[in-house]
Amino acid sequence: MREKIILICEECLSRNYTTTKNKVNSNTRLEIKKYCPKCNKYTIHKETK
Repeated sequence: MREKIILICEECLSRNYTTTKNKVNSNTRLEIKKYCPKCNKYTIHKETK
């Protein structure tokens, strides 16, 4: 079953994106390099708790 997660910018700590993740197959936190509109550049976005 897939669950919703929120991605947060590592630099400015703004919550920019929501996505889904399969909790059964991946138990580590998701890290994706995405565009942050507040920082105006590509930064690493991590999964929140």
